[in-house]
Amino acid sequence: MKARCVMVLGTTSGAGKSWLTTALCRYYARQGLKVAPFKAQNMSNNARVVQGGEIGSAQYFQALAARAVPEVRMNPLLLKPEADTRSQVVLMGQVSEDLSALPWRGRSLKVWPQLAAALDALREENDVVVIEGAGSPAEINLHDSDVVNMRVALHAKARCLLVTDIDRGGAFAHLYGTWALLPPEERALIQGFVLNRFRGDASLLAPAPQQLQELTGVPTVATLPMWWQHGLPEEDGVFDDRTRAAGAVTKTVAVLAYPRISNLDEFQPLKNVPGVRLVWARTPADCAGADWIVLPGSKATAADLAWLRTQGLDRAVASHAAKGGAVLGVCGGLQMLGEALIDPHGIDGNAPGLGLLPLVTQFERDKTVQGTQARFGGVLGPWAALSGVSVTGYEIHHGQTAQHPAMAAAGDLARAVLPDGLGWQNAAGNVLGVYLHGLFEDPRVLHALFGASAPTLETVFDGLADFIQTHFEQGVLDQLIAPRP
Repeated sequence: MKARCVMVLGTTSGAGKSWLTTALCRYYARQGLKVAPFKAQNMSNNARVVQGGEIGSAQYFQALAARAVPEVRMNPLLLKPEADTRSQVVLMGQVSEDLSALPWRGRSLKVWPQLAAALDALREENDVVVIEGAGSPAEINLHDSDVVNMRVALHAKARCLLVTDIDRGGAFAHLYGTWALLPPEERALIQGFVLNRFRGDASLLAPAPQQLQELTGVPTVATLPMWWQHGLPEEDGVFDDRTRAAGAVTKTVAVLAYPRISNLDEFQPLKNVPGVRLVWARTPADCAGADWIVLPGSKATAADLAWLRTQGLDRAVASHAAKGGAVLGVCGGLQMLGEALIDPHGIDGNAPGLGLLPLVTQFERDKTVQGTQARFGGVLGPWAALSGVSVTGYEIHHGQTAQHPAMAAAGDLARAVLPDGLGWQNAAGNVLGVYLHGLFEDPRVLHALFGASAPTLETVFDGLADFIQTHFEQGVLDQLIAPRP
C-alpha cells in the first residue's frame, strides 16, 4: 500500500496523543504530502458531523490539520458514553443498536474487518497516515481484544512513538513498563519515546534517557516543554480549568460541567478571546459573579438534569435568570431549559425541565446528524448583537423541540430566533436556547458578541507543527516516513 504509517501511542490516557497526532498531520502536510489521520476506535462525547455521519472531534481537527476533508473512515468506531457501564456505538458514522447491545469483548471480533478496511482504504489514497492509539497499548487484560493499538500498528506496519506525561511523575517507569509488557514483535515497532509537558531544565533529565535506551534500545527523541495555550481543544473531559483571559477580565462565562457533557470543545475559542474568563461550573459557588451561564450539550440529558438539581445548580440558573442574567442552552442545554422532556422510545428519559423557556422536547428514534447554516432573526436583550448574524454549525440530537401546547394556548410563547426550531428565546430576552453546536467557532458570532476574534485553526495547526519541529531531535520526523530499507 502506498502510505507510510506513523502511530502515536501513549502510556496513559491524557498523555498527549491527540495533539501530537494533530501536530504530525500538519507537519507532514506542510511537506507537500497527502496526509490523513486515523483512529480505529475513539471513546468520546465530543463528536463532529462529517461526510458519512459523525466522528470524534479529535479526528475532525486532525483531518483539518492534514488539509484533508474529514470523513468517517478516519474514525470508523466511536463510542459515546451514556452511563458508566453503557455507550452508544457509532460505526462508520452511524449509530448501531446491535453493536451497542454487545459486550465490550464480543464487539471487537465483529468490527475489526471494517476498521481494517477503513485504514487500508486511507493507506491506498494517501502518502502518509498518522494513526492515534487509545489509552495505553499495555493494558494486558484487553490485549486479546485490542482493535485500536498494537493490532492496528502491526496491520499497518507503523513506526510508533510512545508519549508520556512527565508532569504526572513516573514517566520513565511508565515508558519502560509499557515497553516491557508488549510482545517482542510489538516492541520492535516503537521508534522513539516522547516526554510531554516537561517543566524546567531538560539537562536535569540525564542520565535517565540514556539508561532507558540501554534497557530498551529505544531513544528518547523529544522533550516537549509544558505548553498550556496551544489553542487546540482538549479531547476528553473538562481537562483544563485554568483561566485563559488576556488582560483584565471583562466577562465571566460559567459553563455547567455535568457528568455527560458533550461537545465541550466548541467552547475552546472563548479561552482565547481577550477579557473573557471561562469557568467550568460544578457547584452554585462556581456560578457566583458569572455574566453568562451556559448549559452545554449532554449525551444523557435527563440524567445530567437530575445531577444539576442534586448540585443545586438548577436554583443557581433560575436565580441568575430571574435577575436578568444571560443564560444560553446548547442542544441538550436547550432541552433542559424547557418545561419537559418526553421519551416515548426509551432514548434518554422523561424529566421535568427547568421551566425557563415554554418549550417541550420529545426524543425520537431517528438521530439528527447534519451540518447546518442559518441566520438569526431579531434577538433581544444581552444576545441582541446576534440579530441578523449568519452562522455555520452542526446538529447532533435525538430530541425535537417545540412550543409547549398548553402554554402556547395561554399566550406564553417562546420567540423563534432561528428557523426550523433551531433557536428560541424567552420574552424578556435574557434566556436563549439553540440546537446549533459550534456557535463560538464562527468568527461572525465572536465578533458580534465580543468585538474580537480568536486565533484561527490554521494558526493553531501551524503553531503545533512549528513546536514539534523545534523540539524533536533533528531528522526524526522525516525518518519516521522514510522508505524502508
